[in-house]
Amino acid sequence: MNGLLATAVLEVEKIRGTTILSVRRHGKVVIGGDGQVSMGNTVMKGNARKVRRLYKGQVLAGFAGATADAFTLFERFEGKLEKHG
Repeated sequence: MNGLLATAVLEVEKIRGTTILSVRRHGKVVIGGDGQVSMGNTVMKGNARKVRRLYKGQVLAGFAGATADAFTLFERFEGKLEKHG
């Protein structure tokens, strides 16, 4: 494969992903994430809010992955917190 063709193949196979990161240090926690929402390799939105406060503002949660699944998981997680918290 020549260099030009290899470059074209790499561009087609470029993977787009999403990230949530948390850091705990000295008893404090920081959580953040990018704003990218994608479907497959297509970026659908670039400014989504993927870190949320749950359970009366006492819990921070972030999601990365399929958007519909994430919203369902947020609802279930908050329901469990309310039931057992």
